[in-house]
Amino acid sequence: MIKRVLFPLFLALLCPLPLFSQPGPASSELVLAYAPKEVTLDPLHVYTTMEAELGTALYEGLLTYHPVTLEPIPGVAGSWEEEEGGRIYRFILREEASYSNGDPVRAQDFLSAWLRILDPDNRAEYSFLFDVIQGARAYRLGEEGEELGIRVVSDKVLEVELEKPASHFLKILCHLSFVPLHPSYQDKQDWGRAPVLITNGPFYLASREENGLVLRKNKLYWDAGTVELEGIRVLLEEDPEKISALFNAGEVHWASSWDTATLTDRSHIVFNPLFATSYFYFVCADTPWRDPRVRRALTLLLPLEELRSRERLFPTSRLIPPIPVYPDTSSLDTADPEEALALLAEAGYPEGKGLPAPLFKVARDSESEELAALMAAAWREKLGLESRIVSFDYDRYLEEVKKADYTLGFVTWIGDYADPLTFLQMWTRSSNLNDARYDNPDFDRLIDSSFSQLGAERYQTMSQAEALLLTEAAVLPTSHAPAFNLIDLDRLEGWFPTMLNIHPFKYIRFRTPRLPPGLAGSPGRPAPPS
Repeated sequence: MIKRVLFPLFLALLCPLPLFSQPGPASSELVLAYAPKEVTLDPLHVYTTMEAELGTALYEGLLTYHPVTLEPIPGVAGSWEEEEGGRIYRFILREEASYSNGDPVRAQDFLSAWLRILDPDNRAEYSFLFDVIQGARAYRLGEEGEELGIRVVSDKVLEVELEKPASHFLKILCHLSFVPLHPSYQDKQDWGRAPVLITNGPFYLASREENGLVLRKNKLYWDAGTVELEGIRVLLEEDPEKISALFNAGEVHWASSWDTATLTDRSHIVFNPLFATSYFYFVCADTPWRDPRVRRALTLLLPLEELRSRERLFPTSRLIPPIPVYPDTSSLDTADPEEALALLAEAGYPEGKGLPAPLFKVARDSESEELAALMAAAWREKLGLESRIVSFDYDRYLEEVKKADYTLGFVTWIGDYADPLTFLQMWTRSSNLNDARYDNPDFDRLIDSSFSQLGAERYQTMSQAEALLLTEAAVLPTSHAPAFNLIDLDRLEGWFPTMLNIHPFKYIRFRTPRLPPGLAGSPGRPAPPS
């Protein structure tokens, strides 16, 4: 989501404000606090977890997330058919699916929106997710190839032809990159920060304020009867103490950043494991860092056990968080100076002589600054190699790591969908998110092979791809990240801890007083979809 998206754990942290009006069950208006300075609601460039989460309020694709499991369930597509063993999908759109202005959602809206994502001039971060569709990779790279396998059969029928059957296809359709757009936005630029938006989700953007966003219920949404919130106010506030004060006063119901010391009731902090991993990565574009012997050697000279200290939550040497049946591909668990020096000599850098000074880029005031300092100290001690560590405010950092003028970066990646592929496909040569510039044809072949496999065989192939990343030291995992949320579940329900830290707004509602069981008039509640 997503993001991943990336999704770095502090991607989901929160942004600028004074007070909004007092919320509460009477108004059925949810107030939440986020902290990024810049927010775009255009699926073309949505990149952070927070933006992806807001996308669940504003947009809906063919399929959407189950609120508890985040598995795909019917969205705009009420049903679909499979042909040729899962190579062709025919999606039947709901007759009642419409935008917030009353216009119907058509199959053509999906095609136009997807072509916009695939347009190579638009440089959409997640366009590589479409590569499973016939002809999509060539289209987005501006190359000659097969005819694009996306066809409008009628206003309410969309057909998608895949290169070959892909077990993860329905999962990625929940991603924000696959939503439709109102035709008025198809040819416009920079509308993602507009004050009002026409959207097809359970809510629409009613206004932007200096310190946040105001969303209102889309009463024309096909499943509006399930949506109990009348509105959502999004506070953009950077100061954790202000957020805590607002939460203490009942003026914020949900936040992703706060000052624990000033909270009056810490029982509202919800902690759960996350499908996420924090890691360093080498930029593999230029000599000497493109040589896996050099990357592996420098990694084997590090205090790996200290980098993955038990003082940190969920330390790890693997990229994919633990999943049942998926093989453990831990690698480079302990330092090995002897192998490291042999590799450096073999690569033409005996005892590190001739290596350029590594340049770290990290986010300011983050754990990565401390870890980078440990790594730099080890290389200075073992090789006399001096490193530079440059830190940036987080918004600037996201821009800086898109460049190729550094040696190592750090990110916490939150899966965009519940599948190991979300941690692996991004490292393929043609991926828009391959900031490492990693380029290994064997890796790409393994990822491509996994698309048409199922079960344990598929996991085995993906673990082989993961092993290449780890043994070649393109990636240095340090920990699996948890999710932390501050939310008043005494007043809210329909919010569930999830492995992607995405919580569809459609199901969130205020609790109402309940009569004892068995008394007449005791209210019921719609259950989450089965």
